[in-house]
Amino acid sequence: MSRPGGSLFSHNDSDMSSHIRGARSAKIWAIGGGKGGVGKSLVTANVSICLALMGYKVVAVDLDLGGANLHTCLGVPIPDKTLSDYLTKKVSSLNDLITPTAIDNLSIISGAQDDVGIANLRQMHKAKILARLGELNADYVILDLGAGTSYNTLDFFISADQGILTALPEPTSIENTYRFIKSVYHRKLKMAEELLEIGPLIDQAMNAKIHQNSTPADLMARVIEINPQMGHKLKAEIAKLQPKLIINQVRTQADVDIGFSMKIICRKYFGMNLDYVGYLEYDATVWQSVKKRKPLLMEFPNSALVANFDRIVHRLLNI
Repeated sequence: MSRPGGSLFSHNDSDMSSHIRGARSAKIWAIGGGKGGVGKSLVTANVSICLALMGYKVVAVDLDLGGANLHTCLGVPIPDKTLSDYLTKKVSSLNDLITPTAIDNLSIISGAQDDVGIANLRQMHKAKILARLGELNADYVILDLGAGTSYNTLDFFISADQGILTALPEPTSIENTYRFIKSVYHRKLKMAEELLEIGPLIDQAMNAKIHQNSTPADLMARVIEINPQMGHKLKAEIAKLQPKLIINQVRTQADVDIGFSMKIICRKYFGMNLDYVGYLEYDATVWQSVKKRKPLLMEFPNSALVANFDRIVHRLLNI
């Protein structure tokens, strides 16, 4: 299959995470964030479309529970079979859930239509689903994660090849995004503790007399001070967290700049590299496309969002 080099329309055509990564061929990108309503499904749908238009084979997977709506953003009716059927063993393979879309190279697996399934996944089932997703006949599998910070959501985000955060330039959304990043950090720290068997070392560092305003970065520095060898191993594990950030519904330069500010704060507070990969301009055509149940990029090809998504996807692909 030819690989892209030009613009979006130039072609028509436990450590659980490391174990899963080693077993799969498809690249997995997980799109998450704080609460609902920030545009995760919009981003998932249109990033998937971009990749498909560039010639990649893509499967978009709705991992939202109860409120699965990715199919609407892709202009597809609710599929007959959803992830619920796999979780309840009505089908034996994720391939049985794949539904084609009107766009070449792009298929969808619709999310669970109930609150059971994904909400109560055990670690074993989670690892199995991730492994099976990676084995799908695709170049990229794009996960649309549910809102919130449940362990399942965090684990899918951490275990993906790339975790992508979507936020609005509003105080509540920014706050929720920081909360999500903090939850991801602590979940990854817990995984690293178990992997490296350094729980007592972490406890020792946390029990040391520290300033009230100490940060996770300060904790890391104390661990290295107590045990340099294990501390640097822990730092290397945490360094694998390099989430990407997209700011949605940007109206002003100040909105654009929020992404750069968040990058600086994450570096200072968490010692983490938050990669600000781009922004999406506010565009009224978004709700029009949803209302029409048509994919945004296909229904409004002249929208400024086409250039926005093109730039973001090229950045995510490191082109």
